[in-house]
Amino acid sequence: MIDAIDREILRTLQNEGRMSATALAAQVGLTVAPCHRRLKDLEASGAISGYRAVINPSSVGLGFEALVFVTLAQVDRDTIDDFEAQVAANTRITSAQRLFGDPDYILKVMARDLNDYQKFYDTELTSLPGVLRLRSTLVMKNLKPGAGLPL
Repeated sequence: MIDAIDREILRTLQNEGRMSATALAAQVGLTVAPCHRRLKDLEASGAISGYRAVINPSSVGLGFEALVFVTLAQVDRDTIDDFEAQVAANTRITSAQRLFGDPDYILKVMARDLNDYQKFYDTELTSLPGVLRLRSTLVMKNLKPGAGLPL
C-alpha cells in the first residue's frame, strides 16, 4: 500500500528523476536507509517502472508533432493485435491510446517537418493493419509536455 511518504517520494522523483538518494531522503524527511528501502520497494512493486531523460524534440530535429485519429475497418482480435504490435514497434509514434467509440485510436507522431510527416503518413500510417480512416491534427503548441501524474 502506498502511503503519504511513498507518494511524496514518487512526486519528488517524477519532477526530478536524477535526485540522489541522499537529497531525496532530505526532501521527504527520512534518513537515507529507510528512503532507499522505500525506493527499492516502489521499484519492485512496479509503482516506479523506469527512469528516463526528457529530451526537447526540437533539439534533435523533431519539432513537428501530429495527432492522428485512426478508425479500423474491423476490430477483431487479430487485426487489433497486429495493429497494436506495429504501432508499438514504430519509434516515430511516441504515444498511442486505444479509445472507446470512434475513432479507435489516437497516435502522437513526431517528425522533422510537414514534408517528413507527409512521407511517414503515406508510407507507414496508411500501411498499418486494418486501417479504414486516418485523420490528422497538427499540434500548434505543446502546453504540458510530459506532465506527471497528479500525486
